[in-house]
Amino acid sequence: MNGSWKIFLRNRAAVGAFACLILIGLLALAASQLYPQSPWKMVGAPFQPPMAGGFLLGTDMLGRDIAAGLVYGARVSLMIGLISTAIALLIGVSIGAISGYFGGLIDDLLMRLTEIFQTIPSLIFAIVLVAIMSPSINSIVLAISVVSWPPVARLVRAEFLSLRRREYVEASRVLGLPSWRIMLTDILPNAMAPVIVTATLMVATAILMESGLSFLGLGDPDMISWGYQIGAARTMLRAAWWMSFFPGIAIIITVLCLNLVGEGLSDALNPNLKRRKK
Repeated sequence: MNGSWKIFLRNRAAVGAFACLILIGLLALAASQLYPQSPWKMVGAPFQPPMAGGFLLGTDMLGRDIAAGLVYGARVSLMIGLISTAIALLIGVSIGAISGYFGGLIDDLLMRLTEIFQTIPSLIFAIVLVAIMSPSINSIVLAISVVSWPPVARLVRAEFLSLRRREYVEASRVLGLPSWRIMLTDILPNAMAPVIVTATLMVATAILMESGLSFLGLGDPDMISWGYQIGAARTMLRAAWWMSFFPGIAIIITVLCLNLVGEGLSDALNPNLKRRKK
């Protein structure tokens, strides 16, 4: 683990991206201290440009502070990305582990189920689910989780198929350990490296998907997010470019940082690469 950490620290782009993500997270946590008033509150004249009237990033068509919406939106976007990824990982790892370990009929049934979900375009499926359940934080998280778990299941299944015949796994079977314990303590820890890398990319994808849903008017009407800000500003691109520019930049930076961190983790957790760099 120490060797992996050293390789990660040598990747300047990944370290810088990780520091940027920490900064974004701190801003999200400190949103209520930075802007005690609600981001929905009208605090100034409409269409104030950046740095005018005491507003760092300007105001929108209703006189709401863009900067306040940005930091509060970071809370919503990051929360949805992290929670939906955690749920998708729980579902995908469970199905992939059971499928890869037991094989046979169980494997066939679970993989056919996975393929059914993979044949439906993710964004369209998420739109349908949110529209059916009515837009809310819970429905958005559930929809993103449902469309995100199949790739994880296939990845974990492949790892379990390659690890289930290793000597240490056979030794655990000879000792009479139950299957669930072998899966959790012997195989899963050794299969987690690619899952961790995939998780960082899933968070980025979840943020983009939430932004797309909010842009289409399927976000939680009681919660402000980056996607909502862009969607609300789409008719004001000429009159007030800053309304959509700054939320868009926030999404781009966050997604780019998550991808750079994912690449850094991939390099650090790749055993072959570690041996070459020693």
